[in-house]
Amino acid sequence: MKRIDLDDLPPKLAQLLLGLEAGEELLLVQNGAVAGRLTGSVETASAEEPEPPSQERAAEIFEHFRSAIEDDF
Repeated sequence: MKRIDLDDLPPKLAQLLLGLEAGEELLLVQNGAVAGRLTGSVETASAEEPEPPSQERAAEIFEHFRSAIEDDF
């Protein structure tokens, strides 16, 4: 799945995308032809920050990183 971060878009475009109602369609047009179609969803993004990984998961990630660095050098 491809992903576009709304923070990377111009504010006017990001606001247009965020303002789509559930079921409302947005056409992407290039040179008069439809290049794509987006449909608004009923789901909304949560403003909450994701939980940080547990201590065990963080240790596992660090160990993997350390071994990858050691393998390269």
